[in-house]
Amino acid sequence: MSGHSKWATTKHKKAVIDAKRGKLFARLIKNIEVAGRTGGGDPAGNPTLFDAIQKAKKASVPADNIDRAVKRGSGAEAGGADYQTIMYEGYASGGVAVLVECLTDNKNRAASDVRVAFTRNGGSLADPGSVSYLFNRKGVVLVPKKAADGPDLDEETVLDAVLDAGAEEVNDLGDSFEVISEAGDLIGVRTALQDAGIEYDSAEAQFVPSMEVEVDVDGARNVMRLIDALEDSDDVQNVWANFDASDEVMAALEEE
Repeated sequence: MSGHSKWATTKHKKAVIDAKRGKLFARLIKNIEVAGRTGGGDPAGNPTLFDAIQKAKKASVPADNIDRAVKRGSGAEAGGADYQTIMYEGYASGGVAVLVECLTDNKNRAASDVRVAFTRNGGSLADPGSVSYLFNRKGVVLVPKKAADGPDLDEETVLDAVLDAGAEEVNDLGDSFEVISEAGDLIGVRTALQDAGIEYDSAEAQFVPSMEVEVDVDGARNVMRLIDALEDSDDVQNVWANFDASDEVMAALEEE
């Protein structure tokens, strides 16, 4: 299992904690607003909005909050902020590359938060382009193994459903499968799963590392500390890092 997949598993577990802190809800709501502003408020004609709503529902964001976010984004209701996407690049200790995606209505605040997080956690900001070339933008769909009704899914069933739609690989993350495709094939892969009657938790474009840096327990702990600090900022929407950690390292971290 690749480091990326382990990180995806860890993020999945962290999502529960994030939800308790209210961070996850805020990010999901922001995604919906931006998707509605970019492509209109009709999920049937706006696949990005459809997927943003789907992810929010899976995370138990209240329906009223979702509806209001759609209305704010589409302009049907006042109060939506003018969010801009800004990417920051940097390094964690040990040379691990880190990409930070901010969705903010205040560039200065976002830049300050990101800079402080790197500085206080043994990392350093880097010039644009110095880190991003180590990542490829991919479509990533998370499919839970346990279906709401019916038997649990196996890898072959998922593969059969998505192979002709452009899927490149299916990774076993333990509780779920991760389906990776080119970003442009994301909607096709998601639609293929729907047509096969397979539920999915999320479908979105992400940055997947093309090469990874192996880390020990200390290295993994340092990367996680930096990522946690970055995600404490309300302006930070996503963080990606190209570290690879063994099963033993990840297990040791989870015990802490």
